[in-house]
Amino acid sequence: MRKKVLATAVVALAGMFTSLPAGAVTAGQGAPGVGDPYYPDYGNGGYDVAHYDLRLKYQPADDHLEGTATITATATQDLTRFNLDFALTVSEVLVNNRKATFARSGAHELEITPALPLRRNQPVTVVVRYAGTPSQVTVNGINPWLRTPDGGVAAGEPEGSWWWFPSNDHPSDKATYDVSVLVPDGTQAISNGTLQSAVSRLGWTRYNWRSSKPQATYLTTLAVGRFEIVTDTTESGLPVFSAYSRDLGADEGAAKASVGRAAEILDWETGVFGPYPFDAIGGYVPNVPTGYALETQTRPFYSPRHFRSGANPYVVVHEQAHQWFGDDVSVRTWRDIWLNEGFARYAEWLWSEKEGEGTAAELAAYTYGFYPADNPFWQVRPGDPGAENQFHAAVYNRGAIALQALRGEVGDQTFFKILKSWPVANKYGNARVEDFVAYAGRLAGRPLDDLFRTWLFTAGKPASPPVAANARSAAPTGPLQEPRSWKKIQREGLSDHAEH
Repeated sequence: MRKKVLATAVVALAGMFTSLPAGAVTAGQGAPGVGDPYYPDYGNGGYDVAHYDLRLKYQPADDHLEGTATITATATQDLTRFNLDFALTVSEVLVNNRKATFARSGAHELEITPALPLRRNQPVTVVVRYAGTPSQVTVNGINPWLRTPDGGVAAGEPEGSWWWFPSNDHPSDKATYDVSVLVPDGTQAISNGTLQSAVSRLGWTRYNWRSSKPQATYLTTLAVGRFEIVTDTTESGLPVFSAYSRDLGADEGAAKASVGRAAEILDWETGVFGPYPFDAIGGYVPNVPTGYALETQTRPFYSPRHFRSGANPYVVVHEQAHQWFGDDVSVRTWRDIWLNEGFARYAEWLWSEKEGEGTAAELAAYTYGFYPADNPFWQVRPGDPGAENQFHAAVYNRGAIALQALRGEVGDQTFFKILKSWPVANKYGNARVEDFVAYAGRLAGRPLDDLFRTWLFTAGKPASPPVAANARSAAPTGPLQEPRSWKKIQREGLSDHAEH
C-alpha cells in the first residue's frame, strides 16, 4: 500500500498522524478525523472509546430506527469540544450526565460541546438519543444500509456505522459492544458476538447481543428480518450461530451448504492460523441484491449472489480468515488493506491446496501468467493502492502472490510460523504493512524489504513468478494449466466488499 519504498514510508506516515490533526483544530477541540491518508475525516481525535452500549427499536415496515447510544471513553487530551461520526437525526446529547450542546458539520460530523470541559485521562460517558430512516440518508453519495423485503441490514466498508449508531468510525479505535434491539414479534435481530437473551413482551421481542472482544466500527453489524436460525458448535465447543432469510428462493440450498460448513472451516483455519481470537462464529445471508461479502466480526455477512451458481465454501474460507487478518489484527490506516485482503485470498489458495484443487504455488503461477504485462492490474500497488483501488483485484490476487513469494523465500516451516504468530503478537491491535514486513524479517532472520518492495510497492509486472518453497507447493513446469479452484475463487468475487 505504499508508493514510496518501505524505509521512507514509515516516516511519512508517522508525520501525517502527528501533524495533520494538530493543524486542523484549535487547542481543546478534538480533531474531526484521525488523519487517515485515504479518508482524512473518518474517525475523530481527542478520545479513545472503550465500549458502545446500543439500545435500539426498529420497525421493519417503514425502516424507522430509534436509538440511545451510551459510549464510554477516555479523553486523550483536554477537550472543550469533540466529534462523533453520525448521519441520523439527534435529539439529545449528554456528557457525564449533563446536557451538552451539539451541531452538524462536514458530511457526517456530530460536534459535541460538553457543559464542563474534559481533562486529559478523564473518563467520559456520552449518551446520544436519535432517530431516523437509514435507507433515506445518503452521505457523500453513498448509503451502505441495505433494505430487505422484511427489514434492513448494516454491513459496509470502509464505513457503515453512521446509519445506525454514532461512533469514532475508524479501525484504529476498537471497543467492546452491547447491542440490544427491539423488533416486532416474528422478526429476528442479529448482531455480533453471543446472544445473551431474547425476551418477548406485548408484541415485541428484544434481542441482546454482546461482543466481549475489541471490535472495529465497520465490523459491527445489524440485521433485522425473518430468518431461519441454525446453531451448532465447533469441535472445540465454540458456539456457531447462522441465519438465512426465509425468502432466499433458489439460493437457499447452496447458501446453507456453504455457510453451514462454518464450523468445519473454522476448525481447519485454526490449525493454519492459530487459536481463534473470538468467542463465536457463524454467518448470515439476508435477501439483498448486493454481490459482496463482509467479515463482520464473528458473524460474516454474505450476499445471496455468492451462491447463485451453487455451493461456495471459498467465500466462507475468505471471510472467516479475516477474523484473524482484519478483525483480530486490524489495519492501522486504510492504506494497509493488503493485511486484510491479501491474506484472506491466500487462505482460499491454502484451502484449494487442502482440497486438491490446485496448490498455492500453482494458483500464484497461473495468476501471474493470467495478467499480461501491459494489463492495468500490474499498475496497482497492493501495499498502497489508493482509495480508488482499495478493493482492486490486485490487492487480492497480487497480494496473495506476495505471500506465496514469502513462502518460497523462507520455506514452509518459517512461513506458517509467521502466519500463526503474527495474530498472537498483535492480538486485538492494529498494524501497518511495514510492521508485517519487519516481523516476517525477524522470524526469517534476514531483511525481506526487497521481496515486498517488488510485489507490493512497485508498479509493473515482476520479471518472474515467485519461487516455490518445497515439493508440495512447487511451481509448475511446462504449459500452465488452469487450477480447478481458479474459477471458483474468482466467482467468490474479486472485490468482496461494499465499494464507493
